[in-house]
Amino acid sequence: MPMLEVENIHTYYGQIHVLKEVSLSVEKGEIVTLIGANGAGKSTLLRTISGLLRPRLGSIRFDSEDLIRYLAHEIVVKGIVQVPEGRRVFGQLTVMENLEMGAFGCKDPKLIRTNLERVFTLFPRLKARSKQVAGTLSGGEQQMLAMGRALMANPRLLLMDEPSMGLAPVLVDSIFETIQRLNTDGTTILLVEQNARMALQIANHGYVLQSGSVVLSDTAENLRANEMVRKAYLGEM
Repeated sequence: MPMLEVENIHTYYGQIHVLKEVSLSVEKGEIVTLIGANGAGKSTLLRTISGLLRPRLGSIRFDSEDLIRYLAHEIVVKGIVQVPEGRRVFGQLTVMENLEMGAFGCKDPKLIRTNLERVFTLFPRLKARSKQVAGTLSGGEQQMLAMGRALMANPRLLLMDEPSMGLAPVLVDSIFETIQRLNTDGTTILLVEQNARMALQIANHGYVLQSGSVVLSDTAENLRANEMVRKAYLGEM
């Protein structure tokens, strides 16, 4: 039984039909990636799974439990946590205060300390800048903070929306190494990423979205070899 099952989801922005009968599944321990052009519906799908948007039709199950009836903060407590596109750190708060915000749903002080130690081990820069105001961090440091804040919620499934956007190539490599490390440590990941080549290199499975619909689903290895994917998303002719 998959950890996450999305079946026949239809999501709208007002009268605009963004997601059209979208289905996907994520097995425990996997990295699954969503690739597609801007406006294909990738971020909308993550926001629907995390409860920020309500689908009009379809079902979302996490460990066989229906998520549709839960609010976004309740879904976080259940173990699904999103790292949003554009980082969206609390710019007027310090690094430590941002991390503490990530732990809002956790009532176990020992677990909070354990998660904080994990974050500082993954991102030593955050420890060194724990008292610094988040809005003064570099883009790469803010991405680390957004990921660290999500990890403070002790996620079982991490939804990542364009983690490499706007980062220098050397930082992109570092972010992808961290994603792989998180997965190796036991976190299941659903990844939306503009850098399709790197996403498919670390993923187990992938889905291609076009105009709000899934047009292709396969192992990451097979998608890397697919002619349509190679031409449209990997820049190959």
